[in-house]
Amino acid sequence: MNLHEYQGKSILRSFGVNVPVEMVADTPEKAVEAAREIKSETGMSGWVIKAQIHAGGRGKGGGVKLAKTLDEVLEISKKMIGMQLVTHQTGPEGKKVSKILIGQNVYYPGESEPEEYYMGVLLNRATGRNTIMYSTEGGVDIESVAEKTPHLIYKEEVDPRVGIQAFQARKIAFRLGLSGKALKEMVKFVMALYKAYDSSDSSLFEINPVMKTSDDNILAVDCKVNIDDSALFRHKDYAEMRDLSEEVPAEVEAGKYGLNFIKLNGNVGCMVNGAGLAMATMDIIKLSGGDPANFLDVGGTANAETVEAGFRIILKDTNVKTILINIFGGIVRCDRVAQGVVDAYHSVGNIPVPVIVRLQGTNAEEAKKLIDDSGLKVFSAITLQEAADQVKKLVV
Repeated sequence: MNLHEYQGKSILRSFGVNVPVEMVADTPEKAVEAAREIKSETGMSGWVIKAQIHAGGRGKGGGVKLAKTLDEVLEISKKMIGMQLVTHQTGPEGKKVSKILIGQNVYYPGESEPEEYYMGVLLNRATGRNTIMYSTEGGVDIESVAEKTPHLIYKEEVDPRVGIQAFQARKIAFRLGLSGKALKEMVKFVMALYKAYDSSDSSLFEINPVMKTSDDNILAVDCKVNIDDSALFRHKDYAEMRDLSEEVPAEVEAGKYGLNFIKLNGNVGCMVNGAGLAMATMDIIKLSGGDPANFLDVGGTANAETVEAGFRIILKDTNVKTILINIFGGIVRCDRVAQGVVDAYHSVGNIPVPVIVRLQGTNAEEAKKLIDDSGLKVFSAITLQEAADQVKKLVV
């Protein structure tokens, strides 16, 4: 589950990670009031205004602006709230900005120059250990750093049996070139950041940039937080942060029926039971010359209700030219799924694209007869190759 920046920072703050003084607003008037309160608390003018959407590259798309006066806060907020923000991660349609974050000016004058770093925490699946990635090259796309100067990206793996150790945090601070107060603050920052990541059951924490201010404080100026969906039962307060308006509508609807659905950009709709079989089905579609329009795992207990829901979700994609249903009858009997397909077909009504049904396993022959005798525009197949040949005939 993705979080907005302001939500991610609320989690960081709860674990003792330093973040700037910030407030969220959904109207220009509230934005100005927030700016006044921030000035009163920090004693400084100057604010950053950030659009809150689930996408990176906001700055390049006009979703991050600096304001020096309250009048500028008002003017920028009026333009930003309600805008359709387009970035390299949103696609050409963009995303509507409903909320903005007003933050303090962190580039205030002091005894030293402010510096920006990159820091991320994620699971290294190859080693089974959480890994802290960090670099002196903060404030820019980490992908560009990895491509052009990979030697500037460092990694620190954490043994899950003992957790993050102080010597590891000091090692990170030293490699970032810090000393004195800044080094001590960075050690505290790293320890708190890892605790926040681990305790919140997150799959990703990305802080870009981590800032050393002119008075040697360490702040998480920006953040991206992904919470592991499978752990949300332990974090009911985090589950309430979910913003459905930022998610793909079809994926939200699929979740209501317990379906695992991911939208893709192809022309062949897929409805399969089991993630491994779904991946194999997508491969055979590609080999046959088609292109998968989605990943859809209906699970091991597919029935008329889930099949109908799958039909409705897939058919909302106007790019779909045919639908391939590939079911292996292990836990579930093929004839029950076949009957579910027939019932769902009648319930949905007119299905404007051909449907290929491949049922294999328990009662597969009975299932094929049910499909063949249904009188519906359904093409049955026994082997995966037969299904692929049908796809090639109908789509390519």
